[in-house]
Amino acid sequence: MPSHATPPTAWERYARELGQNIQRERARVGYSQDRVAYEANLSRYTYQKLEKGESRPGTPANPSVRTLLAVAQVLDVEIGDLLPADTPDLTIR
Repeated sequence: MPSHATPPTAWERYARELGQNIQRERARVGYSQDRVAYEANLSRYTYQKLEKGESRPGTPANPSVRTLLAVAQVLDVEIGDLLPADTPDLTIR
């Protein structure tokens, strides 16, 4: 394995920023990760990985709309408030 890391893809950056946005909103309302996970009907592990922007180590998160909607409802924000402003281009060229 090479000693240098490859730069993150656009989706990896987007997933990481999504996680940061969720973490910021959770801090704003003063909830623990456990509380948000429980109220959104997610496992603690799944929620923690979501805030990190990962689904598994080294794999960017790709949460379902249902998961994002549940988290937004628990945090009392619109789902769009959690999404990063810069949407990556995922089309094949």
